[in-house]
Amino acid sequence: MNWRAAICAGFLIAGRLSSGQATDPIKAAHEAASDFRQVRTCNTCHSGQSGLHPATSMAHAMETVAECSILLKHPVLTKQLDGYSYRLERQGDKTIYTVTDGVATFSTPLGWAFGLGAAGQTYVFEKDGVMYESRVSYYRQIDALDITMGAQKLHPTNLLEAAGRYMGPREAALCFGCHSTNGAAEGNVTLEHMTPGVQCERCHGPSENHLALQKGDAALFAMKKLSAMTTEETSNFCGQCHRTWEQIAMNGPHGTANVRFQPYRLANSKCYDAEDRRISCLACHDPHREVSHNDAAYDPKCLACHAGGKPEAKACKAGNTQNCVSCHMNRIELPGGHHKFTDHDIRRPSTVYPD
Repeated sequence: MNWRAAICAGFLIAGRLSSGQATDPIKAAHEAASDFRQVRTCNTCHSGQSGLHPATSMAHAMETVAECSILLKHPVLTKQLDGYSYRLERQGDKTIYTVTDGVATFSTPLGWAFGLGAAGQTYVFEKDGVMYESRVSYYRQIDALDITMGAQKLHPTNLLEAAGRYMGPREAALCFGCHSTNGAAEGNVTLEHMTPGVQCERCHGPSENHLALQKGDAALFAMKKLSAMTTEETSNFCGQCHRTWEQIAMNGPHGTANVRFQPYRLANSKCYDAEDRRISCLACHDPHREVSHNDAAYDPKCLACHAGGKPEAKACKAGNTQNCVSCHMNRIELPGGHHKFTDHDIRRPSTVYPD
């Protein structure tokens, strides 16, 4: 996977519809929105997990335009860029994306909104059965539109290229597969089965038989028990979407561009131990809850090893036992990203970015 495909995974990658699917993205989005409610069936038995999950950014990694909170809050967004005028305007339950060079105009409804984290949100539209990534994205830090990450060096030669970038089927399946549930299968985007966002089945597998377990052996229809995975297994599992160490090491991107791929960065840490669950993704992050931005909340995780819990894990030379991550997990701002990303390569304070 190239740099463009990799860095856009957190914002948007889209492509050609799989055969037999409806080509109306707005209709498909509304149908998917109704499916989102069905995920809450899990709450009957697993309220401790599914009851909290709908409030997380992961649950809203993709939103329908009709329900998109950012587009609802911003009925009009505009941007001037390289001689083109961009406008996102709310009309009922749709948002119309318009691009003009002052002579000709391109206009279309947006189909989906990707991303609801601290960074921003990118959009996808459909034209003639093909999906395109919007050339402008919303960034929370500036509360405005700016050029989509990775598109800074692209120079459009016509109005459609100025509006968005065509994405191939493979990239489409990768992105829909990570930002939605049942949104991709066998290398194709599957809108007819898609539920927006990362819901229970995205990680735990199909639930149909599990929900009907009273008709058979409960053990036969058990869901994946992800808590039993080793640190390395967890890293590779989360790396399906956040990128594994092998993917980045072999294909890049390299330099600060890979700060967003946490499993790769974490595995580069001196303290990483593939057999020790105290350094796994799940040790610090409960995927059913929103990520904590309170540095002190992670202190017990660090001290589980560095306060005598692991002989080779030395205590902090500065004698600190509070806000460990504020020093040992640098925050890196990507050019044009309008956001500082936490580097999961745990190390001594340094201005050098080890790749």
